[in-house]
Amino acid sequence: MHRHTSHFDDQSLWRVALERTRDAVVIIDDNGRIGFFNQAAEQIWGISSEEVVGRHADCVGLDAIASDVGASSQPRDGGADLPVVVDLVRRDGRSIHVELTRSTIIAEGSNHALVTARDITPSRENGQKLTLLTSIADRTTRAVLVTDPELRIAYTNAAFAAMFGYSADEAKGRNIADLLAGRHTDRRTMIRLRRWIAEDEGGEEEILVYDKSGGEIWISADVKALRDAQGRTTQVFALLSDISETRQLHLLQQVTLSALADDIPITDVIHRMCCFVEKIAPDVVSSILHVDAQGLLHPLGGPSLPDDYSRALDGVSIGPLVGSCGSAAYFGEPVLALDIESDPRWRPFKQRPLELGLRACWSSPIKAKDGRVIGTFAFYFRASRPPSRWHQRIVDSCVHLGALAIERMESHAQIAKLAYFDMLTGLPNRARLRDLIAEATAACPPGRTLGLAFLDVDNFKDVNDTLGHAAGDEFLVEFARRLREQVQPRDVLGRLGGDEFLIVLPNREQAEVERVIARINEALTLPFSLCSSQISMSASIGVSLYPDNATDIDALINQADTAMYRAKCAGRSTYRLFHADMNGAAEQRMSYAAALRTAVANGGLRLHYQPQIRTADGALHGVEAMARWHDPALGTVPPGRFIPLAEECGLIDQIAIWSINEACRQMRVWHDQGVDVLCVSVNLSPINFENPVLAPTVADILAAHRLAPDTLMLEVTEGVAQSDRSVAQDTMAALRRLGVGLSLDDFGTGYSNLNRLAQMPIRELKIDRDFMRDLDTSDTARAVVTTIVRVGQSLGLSVVAEGVETSAQLQLLNALGCDVVQGFLYAPALAPDAFEHWLLGYSASRAGSMSDRIGAAANDGRPPFRITTRQRQ
Repeated sequence: MHRHTSHFDDQSLWRVALERTRDAVVIIDDNGRIGFFNQAAEQIWGISSEEVVGRHADCVGLDAIASDVGASSQPRDGGADLPVVVDLVRRDGRSIHVELTRSTIIAEGSNHALVTARDITPSRENGQKLTLLTSIADRTTRAVLVTDPELRIAYTNAAFAAMFGYSADEAKGRNIADLLAGRHTDRRTMIRLRRWIAEDEGGEEEILVYDKSGGEIWISADVKALRDAQGRTTQVFALLSDISETRQLHLLQQVTLSALADDIPITDVIHRMCCFVEKIAPDVVSSILHVDAQGLLHPLGGPSLPDDYSRALDGVSIGPLVGSCGSAAYFGEPVLALDIESDPRWRPFKQRPLELGLRACWSSPIKAKDGRVIGTFAFYFRASRPPSRWHQRIVDSCVHLGALAIERMESHAQIAKLAYFDMLTGLPNRARLRDLIAEATAACPPGRTLGLAFLDVDNFKDVNDTLGHAAGDEFLVEFARRLREQVQPRDVLGRLGGDEFLIVLPNREQAEVERVIARINEALTLPFSLCSSQISMSASIGVSLYPDNATDIDALINQADTAMYRAKCAGRSTYRLFHADMNGAAEQRMSYAAALRTAVANGGLRLHYQPQIRTADGALHGVEAMARWHDPALGTVPPGRFIPLAEECGLIDQIAIWSINEACRQMRVWHDQGVDVLCVSVNLSPINFENPVLAPTVADILAAHRLAPDTLMLEVTEGVAQSDRSVAQDTMAALRRLGVGLSLDDFGTGYSNLNRLAQMPIRELKIDRDFMRDLDTSDTARAVVTTIVRVGQSLGLSVVAEGVETSAQLQLLNALGCDVVQGFLYAPALAPDAFEHWLLGYSASRAGSMSDRIGAAANDGRPPFRITTRQRQ
């Protein structure tokens, strides 16, 4: 350091320089007095130089330095002492942190202390804040990242190092995109993050990045730019969260829901779900069991469990000591067995899992929306351990997805039951019976025979006519019960419809078949109490043998049907075996076909009309036209017999056109007479919609009778509505464009695709009459009807219920919001003149009821009606 020997007053240049320096400068002589005190010193100490120059240094707290200068007897010139930090209390009472540096200088042979001081209070406080923030940042589980405007890393916390494997030194100075982006990083997301940096509020994105070892990590990046007073970006701050688990669960959900949407079998859905679970949680073995309505377990999936273990669980009843799954299903709560070997719940079941190296099992119940336990989801562990937080998150997702899958399976099973089983008796219906017969004939061993029995209840019409349809249903249920008691589990029993049943007796010789049929006849003749009366019960039974009589299913059924008619002719309550001379049945069919052809050509068919009533006000909604045929020789032939015959012999198109024309002609007559019938429905065969000229023919008929298109409603079956045949679809579309209504007849008896239904050009749904029988007593029937009404309401369609026979049924339908009803409660199908008389009486009855209400209201002093207006939206 240069030695100063001149006096202060002689060094004006140095004085000016020291005066203008940014640091505070104080010069103390060897007597401890202040000789110089610059402007920066005035600001630090809050005292003017005039107040301190010439005074002892203790006035500014530098007495220690003054004493040190005075204590030195020899002049010395030395370098600066290391800086020290002292706390200084200013005159105004504010405490500040000051960094002091002292140098010794010689002037005129005396030692002087040159003291420089700098206020470091802001930087020290910032340092403390930075230390605190760093400590906090290192304790958070989210990675903290600070970069410069060019995205070069300036700071990372401990969580960043743990998440990505880069230390702070390794990351510092690296471009964040170069450091973390990889092969599958979405560049568009990176562009969006840069856009968020440009926004004042910042933003958040999810993006796939890579750690130091190349592993994929899904993160949520929350970025924000820090700006100076001029709005320029100075740093970029980012919070990064590892969302890999969340993304994996989201992908699990996507995989499962996609499988459900593709309508693949539930076992495949569960297999995919369990495989995915074991991929994201490789320390577990997973499985899902179904719990049926009887409380029995059924494996649905467990890809890492051997088949013999899964088969051993099938059919096991749930209970408090039935492993983890059976107990979880029984209690409706998760069950954890930390040690399978010692857990008492596992005692009967532990051998096989222990052989597989499984030591613990955690099972959670899967519940339906109504709270029923419908399944279990289990994690097996290879060590005696509880589940982790990650396991819990997986299970929370899987029990929800499992519930969706199992509920869908149960819904499909219920729909299949409705489609393939008779609602009244619970027996397989006609559609299902064909499959069962095909299976039985295919399994019949060579050299053996199969018996097919066709049963028709004797005098069943008398039961319906004398005791009513409810009693008739009870009769059929008892009839089916007695049949069940006489057949073996391997046999097939079903209801073809009405009072017709069918029994398949596989792998039986003729003598064995006859013994079974004789036993059935005997069981049926036992007394039966119905409506306080003893009712006789019997059946006429026809039997055909496979392969002796026929190998074709239809031929077998027709032959048994023919033999059954021979039994009826023989006096009923007996059976007959089919033989070749019964082929006269085919001749009978031919004679019926010829008579029908003559009836069509000569006007031998008639239409009867059944009224349709609005539930809201009891007014007539319209009528359904029903074809009737009475032949002079054959007598009255029911539609169920002559319509299939017409389809077979090619007369169905002629009957359809005749029916539409006759219904429209009658509507024109009624309109001209002032009979207020708004709409007529005509039931068509599926074959009719394959006729490409149906729509223009209907247009011509409407024009000929001067009727508006919406006067006519054509009823179509579910099979036609769901058909992919272009001709049928084009025909329906053309009819709707014409303005003619289309009604989906017997809705609920088929297997409707609701998505397809929403696109169909239909205006009305008709609930099949079979659902009406048990509407007021069966929860299942009520649930089906409720569903159909809700479907109609959601699609904006009118809903018509057929076969309504009781006031209780009417009340239930009205409460559900069903729009229109028809049935014997109001009237059967009537000839036109009989319908006119009925309508006159019905209208008078309604008018009388209205008059009574008006009179009652007048006596009470109240207006009979309240009329309100509603503004259209």
